[in-house]
Amino acid sequence: MYDYLVVGLGLAGISFCEVLEKEGKSFKVVSDASQQASQVAGGLYNPVILKRFTLAWKAKGQMELAQPFYAQLEQKLGVQLDYKVPVLRRFASVEEQNLWFEAADKPGLDHFLSTSIVPNQNNALDAPNGFGEVKYTGRIDTGTLVESYAAYLDKKGILERESFDFSALTVADEKVSYKTIQAKQIVFACGYGLQNNPFFNYLPLNGTKGELLTIKAPTYMENRVIKSSVFTIPLGGDLYRVGATYKWKDKTNEPTEASKKELLDKLTTFLQCDFEVVDHVAGIRPTVVDRRPLVGEHPEHKNLYVLNGFGSRGVLIAPYASDQLYQAIEHQKQIDPEMDIQRFTKKYYRD
Repeated sequence: MYDYLVVGLGLAGISFCEVLEKEGKSFKVVSDASQQASQVAGGLYNPVILKRFTLAWKAKGQMELAQPFYAQLEQKLGVQLDYKVPVLRRFASVEEQNLWFEAADKPGLDHFLSTSIVPNQNNALDAPNGFGEVKYTGRIDTGTLVESYAAYLDKKGILERESFDFSALTVADEKVSYKTIQAKQIVFACGYGLQNNPFFNYLPLNGTKGELLTIKAPTYMENRVIKSSVFTIPLGGDLYRVGATYKWKDKTNEPTEASKKELLDKLTTFLQCDFEVVDHVAGIRPTVVDRRPLVGEHPEHKNLYVLNGFGSRGVLIAPYASDQLYQAIEHQKQIDPEMDIQRFTKKYYRD
């Protein structure tokens, strides 16, 4: 019998598997890779919400956990995942410059916001008011991470590549059984797929569709992330990722012409060089009404758990939330109330 059965292998599933391996727990993973949010994510770790110049939720503590977490994964998997890259926020006006300086004086933000305006020296960019720089940022190659980690689990013989069949799951007091797999606990880390989970679909996971473009722009020659109405992320080889959109009604993984046009219209307000679109992808971010993760124990079945709802900041949140869930299961420590599913269970759950 395994200690854990983990369902899903995006950022949430990988992070939880890492905690289990570090703690010497046995586990099996079931994943069909149907939820593409992790694979198509921009992958930025950036502690600042650049629209409003505010610190993201618990960002400093999450950064302290995340950076060594991905460094250890690079060593284990033998691939580069973490690309240190500055994030520059393009100022649309002098007023925005002033707001930036005000924000940089605030406790917490002062650690991350540079107080020097970065002048624009790139002829391919329209940025007469310059940029503000966020420090200690970077990009995790989430596509390589998911692919490499799946191969790692395959080699160990503990990954089942299939859609999870709830009709094959039996839940008892002391264990769960799924087909021929038996485990003491089961953790559902399946992103927007939570909608199809009969145990946790009462949780208000609404999902937000995001679309990203990859462009080839040989004369752009920019090695920093530029954030304006959309961001551009350098990928190397004259390639840049451009995103992202936020759509609440469309819940498919299919890219749309409307979102492509929206991204290109915004991009061309500040990018002034020739480029071609070479890729266009979409995925559903697992987002929650109060913008906090969904982590915790099922209200009736004490060996069923959920790890979800990371939204667009999964790179930072995943290691933090995974550690919290593990500590709650194994050591009865309290999950941060802001992300504990009890905040919804009391209101929404029906016997």
